[in-house]
Amino acid sequence: MHLAVFSQYHTSPDCPATSRHYTLLAEIAKHHRVTLLTTPAWRSQQLTHEFTWVPPGVELLEANIPYDNKMGPARRALAFAQYAAWAVRAGRKIDRPDVVWGISTPLTAAWAAARVARHWRVPWVFEVQDLWPAFPVAMGAVPTALVRQQLFALEKRLYESAAHIVPLSPDMSHYVTDLGIPAAKITTLLNGTDLDLAARATPAAVAALRRAQQLENQKVVLYAGTFGRANDIPTVVAAAEALVAADPAVTWLFLGHGYYAPLVAAAAARWPGRIRLVGGQPRHAVFSWFALADVAVVPFLGLPVLAANSPAKLYDALAVGTPVVVTNPGWTKALVEQHGCGWYAPAGDAAALAERLRAVLGNTDTLRAAGERGRTLARAEFDRVMLAAQMRKILEHAANAH
Repeated sequence: MHLAVFSQYHTSPDCPATSRHYTLLAEIAKHHRVTLLTTPAWRSQQLTHEFTWVPPGVELLEANIPYDNKMGPARRALAFAQYAAWAVRAGRKIDRPDVVWGISTPLTAAWAAARVARHWRVPWVFEVQDLWPAFPVAMGAVPTALVRQQLFALEKRLYESAAHIVPLSPDMSHYVTDLGIPAAKITTLLNGTDLDLAARATPAAVAALRRAQQLENQKVVLYAGTFGRANDIPTVVAAAEALVAADPAVTWLFLGHGYYAPLVAAAAARWPGRIRLVGGQPRHAVFSWFALADVAVVPFLGLPVLAANSPAKLYDALAVGTPVVVTNPGWTKALVEQHGCGWYAPAGDAAALAERLRAVLGNTDTLRAAGERGRTLARAEFDRVMLAAQMRKILEHAANAH
């Protein structure tokens, strides 16, 4: 089977990013021919060179279209349009695929996949990483009513034309069925995590990192991820300052980069050593930082659309036995409470987040037990190799049913 994959932002484990599709493509390429149509936007952000840029067996086509998290809405929209136009042209020139896999975000990448599938008269599978256009609309990035109407209409048409839809959370799946799409053509596949990379966070590796960071006698809180607008970083910074002010045994680490990096840096300057801006780490190294922490924070703005998302930092923390505090009132809250591997604090409330963290950090036995329950859950349900096998079956079924 020949599979054409449309993903605007490919990353490798050498990048400071989750690299979900690196694992999925690596597994699927063991069984089928794979052509990836993407951009090199993340190539310059590789922090190491331990991995090949694409997995063995994956054929690569790239369009040199820049992208950065700091871009404004207009510049992002231009990058989305440029990739979509290139992807349609390039997709019509490749060998005929048996099935097409379109990955949003952005929605325009899925649109290009649908156009190429129609050109070749083959089925396509729509992977929904984030709810578009609901997410950019909620963030105020789509200012005109006409454009919003057109984007929502496009979204509905794409759901209808796809042979199968793969959202990354149960709440995303509910969103799609609420639009009238039959549940039979939807399969939820969680974002998941890389258990083989998580295994690198051995006790010895974590102890060495703790010594290197001079954190032997500190309780550590970690935020690891993009410092983006959706991540409620001002609230997280305010909570960090309140927490370290109240407890001299707490250190808060910010691991990542993005829009709010200057805000984090300013807080680190006010609290030297107690609040630290570590910067981005390659995917294969991030798990030791998660394992170093006593608790990890998974925050987002209090927007309903964000309650549906599937944050990689949640899975990564649980994979190494670190419990989490989430601020989404949706399925992530239900998950951590049901499995006893984390806690909830309401979005946008720095005092509540600081108080929740202060309470859980005060009970070592509770933290350890929650972490072990999270590790058990991760091994049972979050393994990306297992998720890749499920994705392969979905793609094969779509191709064979055509």
